[in-house]
Amino acid sequence: MRVLFASSEIFPLAKTGGLADVSSGLPAALGGYGVDIRLVMPGYPEAIDHAEGRGKRIPLGNLLGTGEVSLIPARAPDTGVPLWLVDCPALFWRNGGLYADENGREWSDNADRFAAVCHAAARIALGQAVNWRADVVHANDWHMGLVPALIAFSKQPRPATVFTIHNLAFQGLFPAEVFPRLGVLPETFSADGMEFWGQVSFLKAGIRYADRISTVSPRYAREILTQEFGCGMDGVLRSRSADLVGILNGVDYSNWDPSDAESLPRAYSADDMSGKDACKISLRTELNLDGNNTGPLFLFMSRITEQKMADVLPDVVPSIVERGGQVAVCGRGEAKLEAALHSLSERHAGRVAVHIGYNEQLAKRALAGADVVLAPARFEPCGLTQLYAMRYGALPVSRRVGGLADTVADSDDAATGFLFDQATASDFRGAIHRACQTYADRTSWTRMQKYAMAQDFGWRRSAERYLELYGDLPTGGGLRRGDSAVGTDVLDALIARRATSGALAAQL
Repeated sequence: MRVLFASSEIFPLAKTGGLADVSSGLPAALGGYGVDIRLVMPGYPEAIDHAEGRGKRIPLGNLLGTGEVSLIPARAPDTGVPLWLVDCPALFWRNGGLYADENGREWSDNADRFAAVCHAAARIALGQAVNWRADVVHANDWHMGLVPALIAFSKQPRPATVFTIHNLAFQGLFPAEVFPRLGVLPETFSADGMEFWGQVSFLKAGIRYADRISTVSPRYAREILTQEFGCGMDGVLRSRSADLVGILNGVDYSNWDPSDAESLPRAYSADDMSGKDACKISLRTELNLDGNNTGPLFLFMSRITEQKMADVLPDVVPSIVERGGQVAVCGRGEAKLEAALHSLSERHAGRVAVHIGYNEQLAKRALAGADVVLAPARFEPCGLTQLYAMRYGALPVSRRVGGLADTVADSDDAATGFLFDQATASDFRGAIHRACQTYADRTSWTRMQKYAMAQDFGWRRSAERYLELYGDLPTGGGLRRGDSAVGTDVLDALIARRATSGALAAQL
């Protein structure tokens, strides 16, 4: 089975959030099942610099009149998965972030930038650019939304397509005047295509033209069919509900592991938790928190946005301080919310610390030192922070929504965290209060920690679900159960192969 996995970011080549982690972990897991998985992503300068085994450029020409495009074959660091970098200096060689400039303003030519990558990905998938063609194309989030549209209208035998929605709120919306530059058929700019209230939506293109649609948790797949969580797309999603599935994201435990002595002041495990106390002491020192505090240390490690309920933190953090706790905030986001959190830390010096920015090594030290991770959200497609937190023995406080509800258990006999229902300060404080009460009972707290650390959210189950999804695709060269040309047990054989591979088990 040949699968082309298209994403705008892949860890460690480029990362702004969980999409990069998924785009690294899932392809690696699929490769462990014998899938011929290939990656394609934009040729950001940092990605080109850090890719391994770079080969000779493959020229594609000036695809959309925005500059010469070429493919750089390489391999992803850490996983070794084959990779094509879509290099176009006019579109990607610039200072700033992946999607915005140094001042946080989105690049004005983002439609052109990602359209070019989508065209390159479609050419690869159809065998028009390299000596390889895909059975399945797996396009991720709005940036790759044109790929299913381009392949759907191909006049030659085409691969099947899957489009994964990682966050429905980000829809790739652009003014209608950009449409003629995108290189797609005129009829796609309609209410039945990629037109969305007079604008172009890359996300809607993916939803409309992919053979199958997935989201990153089962509950979120149900939620986005409703007006409350559908972000205006609930109608088109309901029309495709038979083709929509929710598959929970996974975690690469080889990267997020409290027993990794190189990334932490002191390693620990569920069998020997003593190292976690040392990590807590070290984190307090690093963030200038009082070292003689005996209460729980709460961590908010996320994008500082209203989606993540960062605007509610000023209303709940004082209650944590009143109960003898401390709070560390690590993240980046909206300037006004960052300023409000800085003011909070100034009023509670030694009890509240704010670090603006994201650093993966600091993230690991913070999880290892924290007792509780605050992971609330107004909506949450999946969330990875709560999954990392549980492996580090930091119990999450989360809202019962989306992937948070799918992964955090709040029951007497099998609790791994503390859930609340409404996106209000009062409900949030109630869950925090329960966390503080449980923390005071060290026996109960330790039992919950060990149970949380034992949870398995590795990529194995997610990879197997995607194998099943690929196998059930209705068109193209994808393997299908019952297909006489392939045999009814091919997918089962791929899954069985994993069970006999010790190397794969270690990887997952």
